[in-house]
Amino acid sequence: MGLPGMVISSIAAAAGAIMYWAITYQGTGFRLSTVGIILMIAGAFGFVVSAIIFAVSRGPERTSRHSLDRQVVDSAGNSSSVHEDTK
Repeated sequence: MGLPGMVISSIAAAAGAIMYWAITYQGTGFRLSTVGIILMIAGAFGFVVSAIIFAVSRGPERTSRHSLDRQVVDSAGNSSSVHEDTK
């Protein structure tokens, strides 16, 4: 979902609007205007859900602090760990 879901939902809503307002043909068995309304509602709902998912997935703002963990092993096989915090 997210950004691609928002695009697909917008396309579905646009197609629904075209079916509702631009097409005047009335087929037998179902109306294209009804299908257009259903597509517009589904597109709007999908857009809202995708926008919420996109906003949540962005995560919190990053800080400028960095941390570095490293482990050093010398030629004798002794190891030591270092943790550094930098701005």
